Amino acid sequence: MADHPLATLVTAGSGGLAASHLPLLYYRAEGGHGVLRGHMARANPQWREVLPGSEALAIFGGPQHYISPNWYPSKQEHGKVVPTWNYVVVHAHGALSIRDEPEWLLENVRALSDVHESTSEAPWQVADAPPEFITNLLKAIVGVELTITRLEGKWKVSQNRPIPDRHGVIRGLESIASPEAAAMAALVKDAISDV
Repeated sequence: MADHPLATLVTAGSGGLAASHLPLLYYRAEGGHGVLRGHMARANPQWREVLPGSEALAIFGGPQHYISPNWYPSKQEHGKVVPTWNYVVVHAHGALSIRDEPEWLLENVRALSDVHESTSEAPWQVADAPPEFITNLLKAIVGVELTITRLEGKWKVSQNRPIPDRHGVIRGLESIASPEAAAMAALVKDAISDV
């Protein structure tokens, strides 16, 4: 969740299910499983429909990639192979609160900026913008805070395939030379070393 902070926040309200894509910061030390904090545009109708204290789901997607059956040595042996998709996700369930306090919103904007600007040579800070500009922007957002009650990690990294097929997946992914393929190849390698 910390490495891939863009989450899909899913809620149920009077209009049915709603989803928004938001960067959420994970505060591990708070509560049993931690707390997620972020914000959305005030113009987004999703937050108005959320019942106070209702359960929500934040879905965090990690590395993912298409897996070709051509990469499996077992294709030549028996041909009983099909394409699939490897992925890593975390589902965070919990009670969702809507936060509207200006101090809370300002701290959330600061924290998000500080985390995501931390690798920059000259990190942007909220204080770099005129105070009245920030004050007006804070009026255009509402905060979301999800107190996590349950975490589910799900992953498919070819662990259901025989070791030779896993090595074929690694070779296939490494031949693509993209960051996504490299990340998935590393996960498949790690899963082999865990056997």
